[in-house]
Amino acid sequence: MATRAKRRRVAGPVGGEDPAPVAGFLSWCRRVGLELSPKVAVSRQGTVAGYGMVARESVQAGELLFAVPRAALLSQHTCSISGLLERERGALQSQSGWVPLLLALLHELQAPASPWRPYFALWPELGRLEHPMFWPEEERRRLLQGTGVPEAVEKDLANIRSEYYSIVLPFMEAHPDLFSPRVRSLELYHQLVALVMAYSFQEPLEEEDEKEPNSPLMVPAADILNHLANHNANLEYSPNCLRMVATQSIPKGHEIFNTYGQMANWQLIHMYGFVEPYPDNKNDTADIQMVTVREAALQGTKVEAERLLLYERWDFLCKLEMVGEEGAFVIGREEVLTEEELTTTLKVLCMPAEEFREFKDQDGWGDDKREEDSLTVTNIPKLRASWRQLLRDSVLLTLQTYATDLKTEQDLISNKEVYARLSWREQQALQVRYGQKMILHQLLELTS
Repeated sequence: MATRAKRRRVAGPVGGEDPAPVAGFLSWCRRVGLELSPKVAVSRQGTVAGYGMVARESVQAGELLFAVPRAALLSQHTCSISGLLERERGALQSQSGWVPLLLALLHELQAPASPWRPYFALWPELGRLEHPMFWPEEERRRLLQGTGVPEAVEKDLANIRSEYYSIVLPFMEAHPDLFSPRVRSLELYHQLVALVMAYSFQEPLEEEDEKEPNSPLMVPAADILNHLANHNANLEYSPNCLRMVATQSIPKGHEIFNTYGQMANWQLIHMYGFVEPYPDNKNDTADIQMVTVREAALQGTKVEAERLLLYERWDFLCKLEMVGEEGAFVIGREEVLTEEELTTTLKVLCMPAEEFREFKDQDGWGDDKREEDSLTVTNIPKLRASWRQLLRDSVLLTLQTYATDLKTEQDLISNKEVYARLSWREQQALQVRYGQKMILHQLLELTS
């Protein structure tokens, strides 16, 4: 049976329960009014990884597991330097939007009297986080080539470094009474970014409008729960508190799982440092880079005039905001998540020249969508032959970006002895590659 997804928690001694951090945390919960149901327990026993939450008694769907008062949340608004962070808000703006929370964490971590100290005791050991950003570059590239993770990590590392030296360090140096020298460290900042990435929550906007997203916040107790796509609990937001509610019945002794959203395995390993082994992650996806489809289409051109026309078609797709140099078409196991973008791209790149001129003159309007052009996974065999061929060529180019083929991965996964000898990182990376290749090979079968 496949191991369930795990987010590695390594706080406290390995092997056996250390009651001190849990007892201290539960005592703190009582002081701050964080109400835990008597039916649940915080434990390292019976969980998929490190600390988790387990049902002491059977729980029914709809039952409240715990409620966290807003005063117990740790954010830029509740920390002991909230006034300063609010006054300096303009100077702390960044691409991530996380700087105020990260400064709050940097301050509270080194403040001897921080009210959140018992909460920090249940955090994972920062020096042992398993995000790929902490892997040696050679290992990251070797194990995750083709998955999109190395490129995402490189962007993260560049942004973290820039944010730290241009905003965070100058702010800490300007307030030496609030930030001791031991927290003025790029390494620690890296670790806290990874922690916020994996453990923070973002309250949804009340209305889906153009407002900036809400800043992330740390939610004690809620961040103890591990993730599973088939989760059994969900966090609800209300004016006075955040409530974790059971979404299905949970038998006695079973672990309580939250979900971090509909995440593909490459996103889980990038943001949280773990994956769900195949085939458990029903939200897994594979990407086909948009420029790969352009490259596949260019392979079919024979003369310069055809190449120029293809670039004209591509520029038009850019104008329609259907494609971009860094974008990707996202394919799930059962659906195309970027259906409109991929349908329009295949149509524009494959239509006859005269039809394209007319389509362009109408700015992409006036073309009735045929039912057989509907781009669901099951409908792919019914697509026009030219569309199927371009999609197939794009998949073949995508598969070439990996260092290994599907059969190699299948042999590793099916041989339990060999798989068990792989390092933890090798196993996680293998699951990312294998899940993506299974989706891409399904596309090959559907386009043949």
